[in-house]
Amino acid sequence: MRIVVRHETKDRFRIDVRGHVLYVDQPTPASDDTAPTPTELFVASLAGCAAFFARRFLVRHGLGDAELAVSCDWDWAPDHSRVDRVVLRIELPAPLAPELEAGMLRAVDRCTVEASIRAQPEIVREVVVPQRA
Repeated sequence: MRIVVRHETKDRFRIDVRGHVLYVDQPTPASDDTAPTPTELFVASLAGCAAFFARRFLVRHGLGDAELAVSCDWDWAPDHSRVDRVVLRIELPAPLAPELEAGMLRAVDRCTVEASIRAQPEIVREVVVPQRA
């Protein structure tokens, strides 16, 4: 799978993902604050993944039409070098039975983004110069 990120202007970048376009930027005064920062997208991907797994759980248990939202609060590490803490809140219109709530939390725990963070994937960095035709 490939994602391509290209510089646009200042600290703004265009991200092409399977025919979809996303942008990242930095707040003013560093840039124009036209899009979330990469770190905000990282945390948002964790919340989005949790929402996906929570909804799939609800569907499997006949509750797929229930309103669902996942709110997310997060904090920087003291040296501002990484995300230190993320709190995900699965918001439902009514309480679940205790066994269903426990099951939903187990399902959300299978989130692919969170599993990737826990497993610490190998990250390889390369500098390449594309061949011009």
